Amino acid sequence: MIIVMKHHAPDEYIQAVVDKIRAAGLSEHVSRGTERTIIGAVGDERVFSPDAFELMPGVERAMRVVKDYRIVSREVHPADSVVQVRGQAFGGQAIQIIAGPAAVETAEQMAQCAELVKAGACRLLRGGAFKPRTSPYAFPGIGVAGLEQLRQESRRHGLPMVSELLDVRMLETFLELDVDMIEIGARNMQNVGLLKEVGRINKPVILKRGPAATLTEWLMAAEHIAAGGNHNIIFCERGVRSFEPSYRNMLDLSSIPVLKRETHLPVIVDPSHAGGKAWMVPSLAKAAIAAGADGLMLDIHPDPANAWCDGEQALNPQAFRQLLDELAPLAAALGRSLA
Repeated sequence: MIIVMKHHAPDEYIQAVVDKIRAAGLSEHVSRGTERTIIGAVGDERVFSPDAFELMPGVERAMRVVKDYRIVSREVHPADSVVQVRGQAFGGQAIQIIAGPAAVETAEQMAQCAELVKAGACRLLRGGAFKPRTSPYAFPGIGVAGLEQLRQESRRHGLPMVSELLDVRMLETFLELDVDMIEIGARNMQNVGLLKEVGRINKPVILKRGPAATLTEWLMAAEHIAAGGNHNIIFCERGVRSFEPSYRNMLDLSSIPVLKRETHLPVIVDPSHAGGKAWMVPSLAKAAIAAGADGLMLDIHPDPANAWCDGEQALNPQAFRQLLDELAPLAAALGRSLA
């Protein structure tokens, strides 16, 4: 950490900063200029917040040199990490496609979706059993029954299952039903209690970006999980809030190369929640793959017009199959392939 003292700060103020650094077990490097003194805290600066110095007399500003996130940083793990989900690799050469309904509705609907996923170039089946809706009167999901239907179809077709965990009180149920990959949704990205709990288990976690979260906040949320011992984390970009009403969220494609530079963990994209309209999903999906995403999460439904949740953004069977056909040559042009 670099601490910049104010113009002609007296020696006693400088010494107070030095004493604070030493008290934390770090050493200092003091550089005295003609007008200002700059003090460097040498060691693990994460024990300090910049505020700890900026509130001291004579300090103009304090700046970190080392990033707050450590475990998820590429600085400490230069090589790309590969997260395995029952034999399916995220972060390798193959591009993974996760697909399924936004909400599990009936056993018949779930069976139809599973057959669509199995027949296409997808290796993971998703389904929402608990839905975080904006309105308290909207369909909230069918709960544990939905998880059981999702599990039945995933095991029948040999597809790892993915579902969103809303409440830490349901974690044991997710573990009992052996959900293969737990999704932490955008609304819960900074739910520290929930992040810590999924950090203590050994299940892969999809961490979606919050609607107004910076990349640093997103990386720090992942650090909460990793600090608990679970390093099987996959980032999922799903768009951020903007002023434009023409689409649901603004898909931040720039986040993909930035995350690839900052972290060794895989990055996937959810174009369904970004666009909010089925007709937009193919274009956004292709753009995400071109930008370097390691996979996609897609909403599909056998009959979107009669879906109980998010039907407007779900691909119907024909559109889903066509998108997979179009993604294959794009992946090949990039030296990659669909899983």
